[in-house]
Amino acid sequence: MTDIAEFDLNAIGPAYIEDPYPTLRALRERSPVHRNADGSVFLTRHADVLKVYQSRAMLSDKTEEFGKKFGQCPLHTHHTTSLVFNDPPYHTVVRKLLASAFTPRKLAVFEGLIEGIVERLLDRVEEKGDLDLIEDFAKVLPTEIISFMLGIPPEYRQKLRGYSLAILGALDPVVPPERIKAGNEAVVEFTEILTDIIDHRRRNREGAMEGEVLESLIFGEVDGKRLNDEELMQNCIFLLNAGHETTTSLVGNSVGILLKNPDEHRRLIAAPGLITSAVEEFLRVESPLQQGNRLAGEEIELGDVVLPKGTYIHTSIAAANRDPAVFADPDRVDLSRSPNKHLAFATGIHVCLGATLARVEGRIAVGGLVKRFPRLTANGPATMVPLARFRGYASLPVRVR
Repeated sequence: MTDIAEFDLNAIGPAYIEDPYPTLRALRERSPVHRNADGSVFLTRHADVLKVYQSRAMLSDKTEEFGKKFGQCPLHTHHTTSLVFNDPPYHTVVRKLLASAFTPRKLAVFEGLIEGIVERLLDRVEEKGDLDLIEDFAKVLPTEIISFMLGIPPEYRQKLRGYSLAILGALDPVVPPERIKAGNEAVVEFTEILTDIIDHRRRNREGAMEGEVLESLIFGEVDGKRLNDEELMQNCIFLLNAGHETTTSLVGNSVGILLKNPDEHRRLIAAPGLITSAVEEFLRVESPLQQGNRLAGEEIELGDVVLPKGTYIHTSIAAANRDPAVFADPDRVDLSRSPNKHLAFATGIHVCLGATLARVEGRIAVGGLVKRFPRLTANGPATMVPLARFRGYASLPVRVR
């Protein structure tokens, strides 16, 4: 795209979704605080995105905005009740309750669980030889982890990625009616499943396993407050969305990056200890979450532009993570890049609660795959999930021997 003055985030098409980075680079260079046709702004500089995320005056509540987008429907109820689109004091209470699932002791439980799941998956990968990395590997790991956290029985697990994609897909800047319909149906269907699971846990509290977050959400209190039934339900759905598609994409995007950068792939094979910094670089180069939003609760100055209170702000994590003011040679993949101040998990009071767990999942899954299958190669054309706000593969055919 060359005519940046005419760019409108609310009118993007398939070409942008397939490869947004040239457009984002042009915006960052020529219109870093870009005004869309509806009066909202799109930020592409690292410093501006960072400032917005760190300011408590920049609000996450989207009740009014989502009312315009969705009307009164299950999607509106979900996205205005879950943790991510709320501010203190409600945000503080729910975050403290959810944080009980991510203590060092429980993360240690998850690490052992992840290692076991990945080992079993790698055995299945070896048997197949040729496979779709997303379907046969990347989506299975978060499915098992989220199912463990929420106590979801095996018969429902194959539906989880579909629910997550449908609900998250409705957050894109451009959303056709059929996607709104699919999102609403996913909220309703998953709610029905969760209702039975929650009722069972309420009657059988002693059956909760260490590391299960559902028990904490049902019975936990912060300052004498418990979640009501609606809040409980919507934050369980939020956990699915926060931990499923993004982890699937982290694993898939990481492998995709290695396949496109054979020198760095060989580097990681030769030095498996690079995996920790490699995961940070994967997150920077192809962040699963590409874009966020805030509402300006007060006037904010970004460079030489002052945005008035009430401005609706779109933050481009993808563009910020490739800002040459922060990252040397930003379009180059460097698995040992340090420092690496990417914003894949955002920052501020809404920094991703599951960031440590996601890093563990990425380290074990991608590290294990590369170590066990050094001959890993692409095996056909890949396809991307057709979303702008989130980035990941719909399919990634590979061969491991």
